Amino acid sequence: MIRTTLLATTAVLFGTAMSYAATPADILKNYADIAQAGYEDSLILAQELNKAVDALIAEPSDATLTAAKDAWLAARVPYQQTEAYRFGNPSVDEWEGKVNAWPLDEGLIDYVADGFGSNDENPYSAANVIANTELTIGGKTIDASEISPALLESLHEVEGIEANVATGYHAIEFLLWGQDLFGTDHGAGQRPATDFDTANCTGDNCDRRAAYLKAATDLLISDLKDAVGNWSEGGQGRTDVTTDASRGIVMAFTGLGSLSYGEQAGERMKLGLLLNDPEEEHDCFSDNTHNSHYFDGLGIRNVYTGRYVRVDGSVIEGPSLYDLVKEKDETLANNLLGDMDRTMIALGDIRTVAESGTSYDQMLGAGHPGGALVENAIEHLVAQTRNIERAVTLVGAEGVAIEGSDSLDNPTAVFE
Repeated sequence: MIRTTLLATTAVLFGTAMSYAATPADILKNYADIAQAGYEDSLILAQELNKAVDALIAEPSDATLTAAKDAWLAARVPYQQTEAYRFGNPSVDEWEGKVNAWPLDEGLIDYVADGFGSNDENPYSAANVIANTELTIGGKTIDASEISPALLESLHEVEGIEANVATGYHAIEFLLWGQDLFGTDHGAGQRPATDFDTANCTGDNCDRRAAYLKAATDLLISDLKDAVGNWSEGGQGRTDVTTDASRGIVMAFTGLGSLSYGEQAGERMKLGLLLNDPEEEHDCFSDNTHNSHYFDGLGIRNVYTGRYVRVDGSVIEGPSLYDLVKEKDETLANNLLGDMDRTMIALGDIRTVAESGTSYDQMLGAGHPGGALVENAIEHLVAQTRNIERAVTLVGAEGVAIEGSDSLDNPTAVFE
């Protein structure tokens, strides 16, 4: 009875799937409209984050630091819902690493605690840009006296090392929260506001830390403006999916399946559970991972149903992949929607427990009962992927390649 009620509640909150008699071209226009709206909302809230960062730098205090953290958390909500546009859309997948790359070696950016953050496989894991006005990269001396967006761009994933994350949401997250040193116990990063206070500086280099935070936030806004342009009229993302409807449908289903299976169920959830490792948390400094998972799941549902609720409460809604599948097999269309509703409930269970005081990194601990909640959500993500694959076959979307994950397909390889 409880589960039935929760399913009904989910339908109210996120809307039932409306039925439209529509062509693939109509579906893809709405698909692109939702992408554009999601990136516009992400930009709007990143600009609010920028204001909060300015206030923190101008007057460092517990209150301004908390406000900046709250603005970061809010900014994640629309962005995570755009991740269903990755994988199938080359223009998005090539760009995404600038803003959402993870996990990162924190020592590239700032000070780290002794014994935490070093990486023998990354020669730049202790570079500490904030503490050093000169860096040696690839045998060359780099002038880092001015911390600017251009400098951060030049250091991002330097020498092809993915852990050298110098830009994006997670670099900003680390600067606001600091390292989470609690392992699988409860607790997020504990960076003090005085780390940004030049008059009462802790952690040294407070002026450069503030400059890094400001540069990273400015760069995030610039990158999100590019994303909005990518999905506006004439943008590459919109053009790619609307010029050839068959190719566009393949892109849309590839994004759904790959995020659902290889990325979220596998790399973002199963891997951390297998390793009992909080370093595999997506938002590991802020302990916001429960929300990132939830809104990733919602983004998948948004694309399938062709419906997105904007940050101002307005709704973008129109012809969808659900309609495309329903035209050929109503039972499968509704089964897949039911799968997604059950996935949202499972992700909501994690979110509810986390917001009640049991953080996601605790759930990753060996033998912790919260691990069953994570496993349950993984199982639902896998189940919905199987019906995504059936839908792909049904509509004849040839060329869909759903990303796999060793964590799901060959878990013993994770330990090798």
